[in-house]
Formats: sequence, structure tokens, C-alpha cells
Amino acid sequence: MKIRRAAVKDAESVAIVQVDTWLSTYEHIVPDDYLSSMTYENRTQKWKRLIKEQAVYVAEDNEGDIIGFSNGGQERSGNYPDYEGELYALYVVKEHQRKGLGKQLIKPIIQELNKMNIQSMLVLVLADNESRVFYEKLGAEKINTKEIEVSGKTLDEVVYGWKDIRGLLKHMKNY
Repeated sequence: MKIRRAAVKDAESVAIVQVDTWLSTYEHIVPDDYLSSMTYENRTQKWKRLIKEQAVYVAEDNEGDIIGFSNGGQERSGNYPDYEGELYALYVVKEHQRKGLGKQLIKPIIQELNKMNIQSMLVLVLADNESRVFYEKLGAEKINTKEIEVSGKTLDEVVYGWKDIRGLLKHMKNY
């Protein structure tokens, strides 16, 4: 297993992980029309741009295939003044989940935030996503629940936060 910074050439593989993970995780949660609108092609274009603009890290298996990714940076909404950083995305393909890869993919995002002198971070997760317990096990505090609309369906999104991500790195060593 190897974690490295993503390059633009990785955009298609990142898109495949995102689309496949959404299909397996959000079936029966997110409306089908939204899921079917997520294509490898349109997500590849998005990731080509984001990889140039944001911190994006990928996990490769022993064959060099991308099996997960993370990205993050400054908190985007401005609604949580106690939290300067944000984990924007963390996805691992289903067959590689629950093997410690999520923790490995969070570490470089925390390191990026530390370089920016950011010591706090939040993450937004759909309430019906069973994987959200991962963040709770890493010591995240639930700081808000808000409603979002996806293709006409109202969904609850949980906002988790860590006030000190340096402590999160220490916590991950024990988890």
C-alpha cells in the first residue's frame, strides 16, 4: 500500500473510486437520478481541476491501482469559525474498507493543514452513511446537523469537528 500526492494523470482513477463508492454507499440514500448523473467522464474533468487546486492524496494497492483518495483544505462554508480546515472527501473502494486505509489517507491532509498553520478541521457526512462512525472513533465531535437537498430529496448531513488535529494524529496511533 502506498499513499502519495495525486497528479493530474490520476484524475480518471480518482473519479472511478468516487463514482463506484457513491454507488455502493449511497444507494437507497441519495436519489437514483443523482447517482446516475455521476459519470466517470464528468467526475474526471472535475478531478483534473481539483488536483491542480487542492491537496488530493491517493492510496495505491500493490499493483499500482488507485483504491482510495482524500482531499482537504480550508473550511469552505464560513459557518464554523472555530474550525479552519476541512476534510472535503475521503473515499475507499468497498473491498478495501476497514483495513486502516482511511486513517492513512487522513494523515497527509492533516499535515497539509499544519503547513497552513491550521490546527482544527471539520468533515460533513450524510447522516445515513454508516461509515460516519469512523470519524466518531477518531474522536470527532458532532457539532451540527443540517439539511441539504439532493435532487429534490432532503437529507441530513452531520458536521463533525476536531478542535485540535495534532491530537487527532496522536489518537490515530492508538486506534
